[in-house]
Amino acid sequence: MAKEYFWFEVVAGEENLLQGDFIKECPIVIPPSEIYEEIEVRIYNYNVVIMSQSCDLAQRNVKLVLVCPIWPLCEFEKKNSYYKSKDGKEALRRGYSPGYHLLNKCEVSGFEADYLVVDFRSVFSVHFDFIVNLAKSKGDRLRLLPPYREHLSQSFARFFMRVGLPLDIPPFS
Repeated sequence: MAKEYFWFEVVAGEENLLQGDFIKECPIVIPPSEIYEEIEVRIYNYNVVIMSQSCDLAQRNVKLVLVCPIWPLCEFEKKNSYYKSKDGKEALRRGYSPGYHLLNKCEVSGFEADYLVVDFRSVFSVHFDFIVNLAKSKGDRLRLLPPYREHLSQSFARFFMRVGLPLDIPPFS
């Protein structure tokens, strides 16, 4: 019989942050497209997952923590109708949509959620001390567990390491 691997666990707000931790309603500052002497910024609250490496977080080797927004699949489908289809959902599940990563449904009591889509096309940085204090103030939070956390990280790496060559090697005939 195959061993069961849980996708998520709940950790206390005081726990050290790790890659794969979920932070609800994280304020993200969006600068304007042009900078003048005085600027207006917009602040959006996103549910995010931490993408910075756990070792960097534990050793405080980062001043800014990398986060990506997460969307329930039902909301994500509203933004792109392709993902309403069986083919679109299957593309997400198989990892064929490199800008996105699909996480399983969460059935942890008090943290129930539909399938979640991590959006690698919208990456933000949040000051380390700010996100630590925010996580503490929010209380218990969801954490993605291995091996699913590493799968997310690998998917993120594949998205950023894409290389488009100006000329490819011609096919062998």
